[in-house]
Amino acid sequence: MSFFDKIFGDSNGKVSGSNPQMWNDLTEIKQLDEIVEESKETPVIIFKHSTRCAISRMALKQFEQDYAIDTDKAKPYFLDLLSHRDISNEIATRFDVMHQSPQLIVIKEGKAVYDTSHGAIDAGVVKGIV
Repeated sequence: MSFFDKIFGDSNGKVSGSNPQMWNDLTEIKQLDEIVEESKETPVIIFKHSTRCAISRMALKQFEQDYAIDTDKAKPYFLDLLSHRDISNEIATRFDVMHQSPQLIVIKEGKAVYDTSHGAIDAGVVKGIV
C-alpha cells in the first residue's frame, strides 16, 4: 500500500477505511420515498461519495472519524454516486439541492434542511443540526 493510499484510501473503486456498520446503503430510487417518510420521525443524513475522488475519500474518512451521532437521533445513508448517478440526480431534483461530490445532505420533515460539500463537511456541524 502506498503512502497516498494510506492517507486517501485505495483507488480500486472501493471505499477504503469506511465503516460499513455505520451506513445504510442507498442503492434504489424508491428508497428516497422511504427517506422522506423516515425523516418525519428522525433526521436523515445522506453522504454522496465519489469512489474515484481523493477529496471525496478524505471527506468521508474525516466525517466517519468525527461522527458521534446516536442512531436514534439520525439515520445515515451512503450513496456511491458513480454506481448510482440516477439516484444522485433524483436527490438533486427532489430535495432542490445542487449536485456536488462529496456532498452531505440532512433531510428533516421530507425536506433538505442542510447541504454542504467538500472540506465544509463537518460532523460537529451536522450533530448540531440533527
